Amino acid sequence: MTTLVILGAGPAGAAVALGLRRLGYAVTLVSEWRRFAALEGVSQRVLEALRGAGLQRALTDATLPSRRQVAWNGQEHAQNIEFLLDRPTFDRGLREDLARAGVELIEGRVLGVQSRSDGHRIELDGGKALEADFLVEARGRQAPASGKGLRGPETVSLLNRWQGTPGATASAVESLEDGWAWMARRADGQCYWQWTVDVASAGLPGKAQLLDYCRERRQGSGFARAFFADGDELGLQLHARSSTAILAPQVCGENWIRVGDAAMAVDPLSGNGIFQSLSSALQAPVVINTLLVKPERALLAQAFHRQRVEQLFMRFARIGRDFYADEQRWAEQPFWLARRQWPDAEVAHAAADFSALRIERMPVLRDGFVDEAEVVITADQPLGIWHVQGVELAPLLRRLQVEPAGQVLTGLSEEQGRVIRGWLLSQGYRP
Repeated sequence: MTTLVILGAGPAGAAVALGLRRLGYAVTLVSEWRRFAALEGVSQRVLEALRGAGLQRALTDATLPSRRQVAWNGQEHAQNIEFLLDRPTFDRGLREDLARAGVELIEGRVLGVQSRSDGHRIELDGGKALEADFLVEARGRQAPASGKGLRGPETVSLLNRWQGTPGATASAVESLEDGWAWMARRADGQCYWQWTVDVASAGLPGKAQLLDYCRERRQGSGFARAFFADGDELGLQLHARSSTAILAPQVCGENWIRVGDAAMAVDPLSGNGIFQSLSSALQAPVVINTLLVKPERALLAQAFHRQRVEQLFMRFARIGRDFYADEQRWAEQPFWLARRQWPDAEVAHAAADFSALRIERMPVLRDGFVDEAEVVITADQPLGIWHVQGVELAPLLRRLQVEPAGQVLTGLSEEQGRVIRGWLLSQGYRP
């Protein structure tokens, strides 16, 4: 039997473990508990993706709906509902989901990994060691990387946590001259304020003065003071972490794969951290299955994972860039100037152009393996679309070039016809 070991029990590592169990593999997952009680704001789409990955128990008690306030570009308004995800509660539920699925969970810190062509040796604290035929690296930004990947502007997020006065659950985002802040308060009075700044231009003091400096900056914001109602800050703590956007130089080999933030980590302003982490993880079990069972398709499987990780990274990087560009007041300040110009000038969502659609052979997922098929390349989907509502698009597009649409769509079910017509119209097709 193949020995599969996953390093990291965040959403990405857990999603890979559950996906591999559904394919019939025995899985061992190594993780240490989170050292800081974090709270994260996520969207409804993230919750749906987590449920789709099988993390039902993890979400049962971990989310609180919150109306998010936004102070951006000199304007204040209330946006859609945001869900506050309590990571300690979520992590406990996540481990329950893993245990119920039959995943072996080892609590421990990884001291080092020695990789060879025939396997991997994982050194753990306490003198323990594991041998693995296949390794999944899912330790997030802390995962060691070989070589230099693509990096955005160097960014650090300073998270303050304290006990305030109990009140209504809420969250907010505020743009500042030299960065931006996300803040949240829970009904039990737990308060969070995370300030994201540029490493080079922020002029941060030393570690000993950093907590007081953050307090001064927070109390210097009328928006933040009003949000937290100028309450007490009991047990104030500070946690600093990198939030630089990073694309790993290599994300897949013959007997290893990187997923989640270990493969690509996006700027938190994109608002898609957990979603992009899951996006790369959900495809990984099929990639791994292909590498193990059909080694003759190894290059195809590696290309599939690499291409999709790179595409997701660039898409989310451009979304974050556009959010930064919306703040006009400090456009020439170092923090904002660097981020409104990175990673490039290409649009995040390209305009549809039916005449530009083309057909290419690309890697796809078929029957639990990576395969190759003809797909339709669109302006917004450079890796192509294979099916829509169960209908292969490449043959349909070829027929549309020589036959009327009514004839081409004959034989489809009512639902298929409705969806395909909608897709064609969205691509600029005009009968």
